[in-house]
Amino acid sequence: MDIILKYFPDLTDKQKEQFAALYDLYLDWNSKINVISRKDIENLYVHHVLHSLSIAKIIRFNDGSKIMDVGTGGGFPGVPLAILFPESEFLLVDSIGKKIRVATEISTAIGLKNIRFRHCRAEEEKGLFDFVVSRAVMPLSDLVKIVRKNISKKQNNPLPNGLICLKGGELENEISPFRKYADVEDLNNYFEEDFFDTKKVVYLPL
Repeated sequence: MDIILKYFPDLTDKQKEQFAALYDLYLDWNSKINVISRKDIENLYVHHVLHSLSIAKIIRFNDGSKIMDVGTGGGFPGVPLAILFPESEFLLVDSIGKKIRVATEISTAIGLKNIRFRHCRAEEEKGLFDFVVSRAVMPLSDLVKIVRKNISKKQNNPLPNGLICLKGGELENEISPFRKYADVEDLNNYFEEDFFDTKKVVYLPL
């Protein structure tokens, strides 16, 4: 939990309580339904929570923003972002029902009011959002084809509406079709932990 406060020192008491509760909740649910590698659960705050929150280093969502998390799995990056931005609305989508169940139960347990869940493929969701976020769920070109329909024309934030993806490793080929307008940020510019040495956040206005 200290690692979250290191980079996000201005959390409210409620946000601190919500973030602090995540470890025991994920530990418990992960023993029943595996949403995080058993070996990786001890790294929950760096590898999953802080990684999710790295999107906030690129954009601070304005109040009333609508964000869809595609392929959320156990709730990443959507759940940590919903804690950090309580005045924005989040829809978390995944095609695997048991993963959605975990994210739903954990969100309910910590009292998140600004989050909804849908067990479906992203192709089926027709709603409009300011941003779509995802964490390494599929190649960028495939994701763009699926979510372009979901990006609202109405602008509410300093950054134009679009897609924000958390990615790792070599991205040259994946980014090449979007090179003219993609913004790729190395997360080791923001975080000093070794985990972030190969991690990037990719923003595509759509």
